[in-house]
Amino acid sequence: MPIATPEVYNEMLDRAKAGKFAYPAINVTSSQTLHAALRGFAEAESDGIVQISTGGAEFLGGQHSKDMVTGAVALAEFAHIVAAKYDVTIALHTDHCPKDKLDGYVRPLIAVSEERVKAGRNPLFQSHMWDGSAETLADNLAIATELLERARAAKIILEVEITPTGGEEDGVTHEINDSLYTTVDDAVRTVEALGLGEKGRYLLAASFGNVHGVYKPGNVVLRPELLKELNEGIAAKYGQPAGAKPFDFVFHGGSGSSAAEIATALENGVIKMNLDTDTQYAFTRPVAGHMFAHYDGVLKVDGEVGNKKTYDPRTWGKLAEAGMAARVVEACGNLRSAGTRIK
Repeated sequence: MPIATPEVYNEMLDRAKAGKFAYPAINVTSSQTLHAALRGFAEAESDGIVQISTGGAEFLGGQHSKDMVTGAVALAEFAHIVAAKYDVTIALHTDHCPKDKLDGYVRPLIAVSEERVKAGRNPLFQSHMWDGSAETLADNLAIATELLERARAAKIILEVEITPTGGEEDGVTHEINDSLYTTVDDAVRTVEALGLGEKGRYLLAASFGNVHGVYKPGNVVLRPELLKELNEGIAAKYGQPAGAKPFDFVFHGGSGSSAAEIATALENGVIKMNLDTDTQYAFTRPVAGHMFAHYDGVLKVDGEVGNKKTYDPRTWGKLAEAGMAARVVEACGNLRSAGTRIK
């Protein structure tokens, strides 16, 4: 069972929450980066999440048509086959989808899973993300309510982002300012609209100063302790016991975060952390090193013929896979998911 069933995905998330660890959610853009992610999880003996953004799906769809749904479906189907060779359980997820891309990405993908479930099969993806952070909270939650109902029927978990994450992700840009901090009132309005699980399970990307990309120290002020305030506020309002964690939190913009910031986030209910920038670099750096070291082999310099063994994509591709896999192993260690795979 390498690709999680809906029941197993829920079990994965419950185990993470109870054990105060989080699953790395690794963005992939090709069959090769998929294998790198799967290899990293297997080497760390960690279950995990593989995700495809709108830009990643467009790239996967090929530059001739750039069809996001085709790209996402194709890689998901591929993952269902090749993941069987890895002794870990993987959930498939789609990353940031803003309002103007819902009809070209998430809604059609939910429809694919609806048809699969009607036929007695499992959904193609285990979760989808709706990024309404650029909308008013009222409009954001109205769309989230509609999507959550459909997701629940298709045995899918919805991820919502209720307030902005700074920086840029696939063309969606937010300034780095005080709006990057979710308030208890924001959390209350979210629960009033989406419930606490009775309307369907959802993951919550709350903002505590998160910024996409990597920035030099001092440019980003993370406050992961804010997540405790959100949980406490909701627990108090809805009569839950002290120490309850009503939300399943997601850590966006996590590349470059300190060990202390990650540890605080885990203690306060983060069960999923996105990684893209760091894994992109880990994939590309070995390729750059190979090209510099074998310049006269990968290029036909001064009329020479070069060296096929050095420009063969399999040569430098293996290095790229190994580099990215190692970064995934590191992430599993940082997030305490290493060694926790479902047996």
